[in-house]
Amino acid sequence: MLFTDRADAGHRLAEALQHLEGEEPVVLGLPRGGVPVAFQVALALKAPLDVIVVRKLGVPYQRELGFGAIGEGGVRVISDDIVRRGRLGQADLASVEHAEAAELARQAERFRAGRPRLSLEGRTAIVVDDGIATGATAAAACQVVRAQGAARVVLAVPVAPPDAADRLRTSTDEFVCLSTPFAFSAVGEWYRDFSQTPDDEVVALLAQAAAGPGPERSAPSAETTSPGTETAVGKEVGEVEEEVAIDAAGVRLTGDLQLPAGARAVVMFAHGSGSSRHSPRNRLVAAALNEAGLGTLLFDLLTPAEEAHRSNVFDIGTLADRLTAATGWLRDRTALPIGYFGASTGAAAALWAAATPGADVGAVVSRGGRPDLAEPLLVAVRAPTLLIVGGNDNVVIDLNQQAEAALRCETRIEIIPGATHLFEEHGALQQVADLARDWFLSHLVK
Repeated sequence: MLFTDRADAGHRLAEALQHLEGEEPVVLGLPRGGVPVAFQVALALKAPLDVIVVRKLGVPYQRELGFGAIGEGGVRVISDDIVRRGRLGQADLASVEHAEAAELARQAERFRAGRPRLSLEGRTAIVVDDGIATGATAAAACQVVRAQGAARVVLAVPVAPPDAADRLRTSTDEFVCLSTPFAFSAVGEWYRDFSQTPDDEVVALLAQAAAGPGPERSAPSAETTSPGTETAVGKEVGEVEEEVAIDAAGVRLTGDLQLPAGARAVVMFAHGSGSSRHSPRNRLVAAALNEAGLGTLLFDLLTPAEEAHRSNVFDIGTLADRLTAATGWLRDRTALPIGYFGASTGAAAALWAAATPGADVGAVVSRGGRPDLAEPLLVAVRAPTLLIVGGNDNVVIDLNQQAEAALRCETRIEIIPGATHLFEEHGALQQVADLARDWFLSHLVK
């Protein structure tokens, strides 16, 4: 089943939920992408609409592993088992919860624009998202909704992979899903238009729903949404191409996500010092990966203000934490295998993140990297790692040869004759792209 856009998905989902209209439910959209879908459901069921704002609590040294979630009204859902196995102390729990609580409050205030949260006490709550990859966020939302007093919790989505659907059926009172395709890789491939939902659209939809029914009540059209929101006209079915905002370790990072139709894996790019996601070198490599059927996520590890301070570029621990958090964000959107492509200091961050216990990464490629900046952790890297160095970049060759000796995973070093640190020589960068493509295809694609 292919949806035109989120409004179309909402219309179709509403038809499958008509039996709940008599229960006078409350419809809760998971921001941001779930809200346009939820708006159509609430409209059809003549139900009030709100957002369900939750923040997953991640283990400090392994952010993608959640030990609980928090919601508004002081609701906490904690997995004692993960806390015990992770040997997390009260100081660890308090630190993570404090940071996430601040972001939760910011999002709730932003989206509701001063309106109070709807009470769920004794009500049927329908939690709606635009699709599910792993189901972790949706599951956390359902737990929070139940803790907020909902008598019955229904989770409704247009599309989800079969394994996630099976898990969620057992943790909700009712699970409604229009399509559970076996060949699932990412939510966006089941939409013709999966462009990012901006904050302003969420705010507008909630305000329109709060104003009550009216003759003109319908979702904002493409012409009325925020600038920069593009439709997918001309795209191949299943292709995703969007600018994204990534909530990573307490900051919002901007990125460009590209998933070719039928993508078999996705590679995250960690750029080096003095560069950005707009780097022509990384974009050339990313284009080569896209042509080979691999998705790419190019994003900035630092905010513009942070980039102004040179010391931040060499704070590899912080960069790695953000890469790990961004990996968790991506994992919530797709079940595809994930790889890292790092350049210069970004390569150190990639290796550092790959060394994190339970790291969700299947392969690493370093271009002109500084693996020495992650030297204490190299022995813990498990993902197959390719080190690419320019033949005239003598100092970096030495550093990479030392790293090759320290790494305990499958490792190979490739030296490109005549190339310098930036691989600006004719044909050098294309060799990098070819090597990276072959490495990821052989180690990520099964």
